[in-house]
Amino acid sequence: MATSENYKRWLESPKVSAKDKEVLKAMSQVEIDDAFFKDVEFGTAGMRGILGPGTNRLNEFTVKKATVGFAKYLLEKYPDAKTSGVVISHDNRHMSREFTLLTAKILSEFGIKAYIFDSLRPTPELSFAVRYMKAIGGVMITASHNPKEHNGYKVYDETGCQLVPDKIARLVDIIGELPNELEVEYTPVAKPAEVITLSKEVDDEYVRLVESIVLNNDLNKKGFKIVFTPNHGTSYVNAMRVYKDLGYEVYPVLSQCDPDPDFSGTLSPNPEDPRSYIEPIKLAKEIGAQLVVMTDPDGDRCGLAYLSSKGEYKTLTGNQSAAMLMDYIFHVRQERGLLHKDGVMYNTVVTSSLGEEVASYYGVKTEQFLTGFKFIGNRIDYYEKHGGGHFFEFGYEESYGCLIAPFARDKDGLQAITMYSEMALYYHLQGKTLDMVWEDLGKRFGYHEDQVYSIAFAGSAGDQQMKDLMTKLRTNPFIELDGNKVIKVDDYQLSLSKAKDICKKIDLPKSNVIKLYFEDGTTIAVRPSGTEAKVKFYIGVKANSLKEAEAKPKLLYEKFKALLGI
Repeated sequence: MATSENYKRWLESPKVSAKDKEVLKAMSQVEIDDAFFKDVEFGTAGMRGILGPGTNRLNEFTVKKATVGFAKYLLEKYPDAKTSGVVISHDNRHMSREFTLLTAKILSEFGIKAYIFDSLRPTPELSFAVRYMKAIGGVMITASHNPKEHNGYKVYDETGCQLVPDKIARLVDIIGELPNELEVEYTPVAKPAEVITLSKEVDDEYVRLVESIVLNNDLNKKGFKIVFTPNHGTSYVNAMRVYKDLGYEVYPVLSQCDPDPDFSGTLSPNPEDPRSYIEPIKLAKEIGAQLVVMTDPDGDRCGLAYLSSKGEYKTLTGNQSAAMLMDYIFHVRQERGLLHKDGVMYNTVVTSSLGEEVASYYGVKTEQFLTGFKFIGNRIDYYEKHGGGHFFEFGYEESYGCLIAPFARDKDGLQAITMYSEMALYYHLQGKTLDMVWEDLGKRFGYHEDQVYSIAFAGSAGDQQMKDLMTKLRTNPFIELDGNKVIKVDDYQLSLSKAKDICKKIDLPKSNVIKLYFEDGTTIAVRPSGTEAKVKFYIGVKANSLKEAEAKPKLLYEKFKALLGI
């Protein structure tokens, strides 16, 4: 249906509130185009979009349609769906609680028992709760680290893992067979199922398991100060509880601790955005803290800043922090005989090559997947059920998410801040700051620098621009950049890896990602985001010095854009 027809349908529908119709009437043509040119859809992290009226928006109608589809999917797939139930959680955003209660009500009226929390909880605890309650699915209402105008809807299977493509395909088909979002109806069962508020037992067990992952809790914590912020999100209560139990001296950024949907105390809730560190670093300077840790609003990602050897506060990328943490954990486990002989580390095709080098140093294998932690969670479950000689040691993505112990099946910000704090303290007691640790890694494995850049696109014209960009690159991938030739191309949409005259099949689900490998070891991966209207460029280099490595990605990005005509 055309944009104008969708817009008219909403404007004339008696189901759309007078308030929303006023919003619709005030829209510019550009806003109408963006709100109605397509249906909001599931990407790498579920359904995510701007809040408000429209087919390409998150609202009660699009959430209702998704939930009706999910209910039908569960009843079709699981004989015990009604009795096993679904766990639902939410973050701090506008409409999150309302969408949670709406989801619970619809599932209940399909006869499916629903479990909800008494208030907001982090994504990894939702993943854990699905497993703990032996439910057959989960729903997390969150837009993760996106701006305040957004919200989202993520679905989980019985393992506590987000639905992977071969599972979500049927759900997408079912949703596609439903009437449009304004016309979706269903007949409630005669006796709706219970909607049960979960007890504190779930929180207690989740926190206990997080605390059980520590390796060196007897380290002297006196004088080691940590600043923590949950970015107005879901992690405050659990994080402060863990820090108190483990005996750390922690100073929360009080202006960012309330679950404020407008994020009024921060310029950004995203650990990838330098603005998110302004207030935490300000507090760190006041009290002389050695470490700053933060989680994003739904508590699955973790960002770090630290007091450097030069007395300045510096931040770390997700690739840097994960490589250092992996090296620390594997080193301690190896010393204590705790590394499994068939250990495996999981990451993604857009993460730094440094992670694999660190893992290999400790005799740990690496498996790579497409972007999306669901692929890692799904693989953990696969080996647990089918064997195959793989034992999970660590999993991470470049986007500030990692998992240390798989009692949750999504990246876990609480596990991350717990172990990053221990790692930083461990090195602090040796007289090392984290820039010194990073320098040591460079001396051992070469100086790696990986940066992510992105270009935003809006509306139907922007959507077409993204498609044209990928088509152009796919048509002529064997390019030369700064005198450096591409020697291999991995095209995950075509499932082909090409090097000269050699062509190999890529045994991963299809995804619109192209990765270029250059003669000097540089890699550039290009991927349209699955959750936002933007294209991401992942540039990884390896150099002989830290200075050379740090300067190279930005230079290559600018030249790459020029080559593509952007």
